[in-house]
Amino acid sequence: MTFQDIIDKGGVAIWPLLFLSILAMGAIFDRLWFWSRVLLQERQILMSIMDTAYRNWDAAVEVARDYRDHPMGRFFFTPLNLQEPEPEVFHLALEAAADDELAMMRRGDKVLEAVIALSPLLGLLGTVLGLINSLGSISISDLGTASTAGVTLGIGESLISTATGLVVAIISLAFYRLFQAFLFGQIRVFRKAGSDLELLYRQRWADVELSKNPNPKKILEV
Repeated sequence: MTFQDIIDKGGVAIWPLLFLSILAMGAIFDRLWFWSRVLLQERQILMSIMDTAYRNWDAAVEVARDYRDHPMGRFFFTPLNLQEPEPEVFHLALEAAADDELAMMRRGDKVLEAVIALSPLLGLLGTVLGLINSLGSISISDLGTASTAGVTLGIGESLISTATGLVVAIISLAFYRLFQAFLFGQIRVFRKAGSDLELLYRQRWADVELSKNPNPKKILEV
């Protein structure tokens, strides 16, 4: 069966299904491009910023600035760009940056969720309308006669919309689950990287406070 056959025999529901499939493919290609760029560069950016932060904290700010076109670079740059914040403020900046980046990573999910939910229903609606149209053209007196021969063909054609809706939903669901797996992986990466950076900053903060006030009791209170 060709694409033209599907359009011709799919009934009225095939057009909204075609629209939903275009939306889904647009979201899928957009997210594939996004995640390929994120995952290929992430480890390099993470190691570059953390290694620089261990050696020279001020230089780490410039390194993170250079990677602001990447989610990991923006995640690091937000707290690093603050001017000597208290550890609690640094922690809040990390959390806010992570929330912002994870929200951007969820872009397109709502489209796929809508396609997954609506496609099977539209396919079923097309099938029901096709059955109504096929069965409504015969009467009880026609049963068993040659006049009902076209009903079987009409029923088969009406199922095309259901099959199309299921195909669209299945493909969208598969990619949706893949993108969710990528997102959960990023949550773990952000949590680990944020904890390491915060620990490093707290050590740096304690050293700076100790140099200002060499009173161990006072430092412990801070």
